Amino acid sequence: MSDLDLHPAPSLCGGRADTPGGPVHELLEPKRVPLGESTYVRRLLPNLGRRMIGGWAFVDHYGPDDIADEPGMQVPPHPHMGLQTVSWLHEGEVLHRDSVGSLQTVRPRELGLMTSGRGIAHSEESPRPHPRYLHGAQLWVALPDAHRHVAPHFEHHPDLPVVSAPGVTATVILGELDGTASPGTTYSPLVGADIALAGGTRASLPVEPDFEYAVLGMSGEARVDGVPVLPGSMLYLGCGRTELPVHAESDAGLMLLGGEPFEEEIVMWWNFVGRSHEDVAQARSDWMTGSRFGEVHGYEGARLPAPGLPPVALKPRGRTR
Repeated sequence: MSDLDLHPAPSLCGGRADTPGGPVHELLEPKRVPLGESTYVRRLLPNLGRRMIGGWAFVDHYGPDDIADEPGMQVPPHPHMGLQTVSWLHEGEVLHRDSVGSLQTVRPRELGLMTSGRGIAHSEESPRPHPRYLHGAQLWVALPDAHRHVAPHFEHHPDLPVVSAPGVTATVILGELDGTASPGTTYSPLVGADIALAGGTRASLPVEPDFEYAVLGMSGEARVDGVPVLPGSMLYLGCGRTELPVHAESDAGLMLLGGEPFEEEIVMWWNFVGRSHEDVAQARSDWMTGSRFGEVHGYEGARLPAPGLPPVALKPRGRTR
């Protein structure tokens, strides 16, 4: 998934100094952002008050959208560097193409995981024909310095492990939850899980006290540690818990995101994660000159040009504004 903003603001993230040492409740409100020709997303990360949750550095929620008479998602070829993209659907289909030759349709509750490493290009589109509704989330994970130059690759995992309890079904997207691990490749300690709650459920999710967590509302209304979480909003929870109480009067869906606070300071601008202004400027130049990122074949349309860099040098700072 791309950041299609023509005037992207740099997000200066990382470092543990601003990570709460104990539990907190910070309700993050989304920013409505256009994505392609006919899709709008709700951007939760980066946010004015919070830029990372563990290694998670970018979160968009979209839909449910009726795209029966619309083109749906249409994201032209664009580059990524220094991160992983996570595609997660509740409804609809997304056709992924990339410059290492991947061609894959991602469907609901299947993991589409692209590791950009030193550089990759990809496109995403609703196939033709496509299902009527489109609903899901797109997320990025920042790669730690030791792995940010790995060879780019794409993984598709249609069958993911599930953790069940009365009234709760948790699909483990990335990392590990309650001793159950996803097959998706990770490069830092983290977890991503899709939580389905049946109406009337009161339960506690097992969490790691050294991880910081947030919960993204996907559908219905749930209370997380007593706080209402609606679709398209995200509750940041801090660290220091061993369990997370959840309650739903009617059926509801959540995404649990967490990880060890990301120690390194990073620069995130447009679709790149680097460590300095020079990293990002070189990546932009390489994309515009047609080197490094490769070609995406089969997409009907032009690739996405990079916006201009801001007039001041990008500097890595902290995790909060």
